[in-house]
Amino acid sequence: MRQLRTVERPGPSEDMLKRIKSWARSLKRDVVALWIAARSPRTPMAAKIIAGAVAAYALSPIDLIPDFIPILGYLDDIVVVPLGIALAVRLIPAALMAEFRAEAVSTARPVNTAMATVIVILWLGAFVIVAAWLWRNVR
Repeated sequence: MRQLRTVERPGPSEDMLKRIKSWARSLKRDVVALWIAARSPRTPMAAKIIAGAVAAYALSPIDLIPDFIPILGYLDDIVVVPLGIALAVRLIPAALMAEFRAEAVSTARPVNTAMATVIVILWLGAFVIVAAWLWRNVR
């Protein structure tokens, strides 16, 4: 009698996990590509501004909304950054974006400390405003 060999296929959750990982890798590459696009003289000005803003925020080591805040902390990482990337990519001509993506593969991921500084200043300002309000109203 012949035995049947079964071939194990990845389950739906494994397949979805692979797709999510692939999507995340492409987002990381696109952030670097947008960083390159923001510095290129061939990029249209509106696309350059949006690409620069998205790349600056995405490459900042500090989030505007910290991840430890439930739901809102990951909202920027899951929704805002991908939507910003999608908008910037739509504004850049396809052939130019393909060049930037190819260059991004061989470019090290930069870190934007200037945006991190802006975020820290915003948080400190918010802290001072809340502290002043509490000082006036709780005393």
